[in-house]
Amino acid sequence: MNPGQPERQVQTEEKTPMRKLIASTFVSLDGVMQAPGGPEEDRSGSFSRGGWTFGFWDEVMGLAAAGFDGTNRELLLGRRTYEIFAAHWPYQPPDDPTAQTLNAARKYVASRTLETLDWHNAELLGNDVPKAVAALKAEPGHDLQLIGSGHLIQSLQAEALIDEYNVWTFPVILGRGKRLFEATATPCALRLVQTQTSTTGVVMSTYAPNGPLRPGSLASTEPSARELERRARMTAEER
Repeated sequence: MNPGQPERQVQTEEKTPMRKLIASTFVSLDGVMQAPGGPEEDRSGSFSRGGWTFGFWDEVMGLAAAGFDGTNRELLLGRRTYEIFAAHWPYQPPDDPTAQTLNAARKYVASRTLETLDWHNAELLGNDVPKAVAALKAEPGHDLQLIGSGHLIQSLQAEALIDEYNVWTFPVILGRGKRLFEATATPCALRLVQTQTSTTGVVMSTYAPNGPLRPGSLASTEPSARELERRARMTAEER
């Protein structure tokens, strides 16, 4: 800069922070998430144990805190969860606060079979769901809330698009049913952000992604000859 010339102001554009994608779900102790709300909610796979969250609700379990009621969120739903919600929430009493919020919220639906949506403020994501979700995250607006929708959670987890998991673990064992993470889940590490326990034993935890899985070994010494024999036997048994 030459003496006597006014200093030029350098303007920098502030980047709009990317909005988060938050997945919230109820699971049993053995990881099943299918039909938590009632026996008729999802009987696919001949599942007959629906309604397993019944009897565990108390005043500590606020739905809004984990995004289950959609407050200040835009909803992201799989096809089956959309159909369950669309057949229930629009038909609740008009003064029901959860119904009011969910019915008014903008909703994005992932489906390969639905061609039209009749629930207010709902739209289809298109064929490339991960690409559509990544584009939504880059837009300004409320955080995106993924409720239930197990298949959608797994596909978006594989693409590292989920920023937060709200997992409420109910003290029940179901033995079968759709699980939150199946064998195809992408291995990764998570960080516990917060946790709270209801008076009925429901553990309400929030996790955030924390990089790749970092496996190691608890063994502090070289394996014994017997241990080496055990490993060789296991390898032979798997052939």
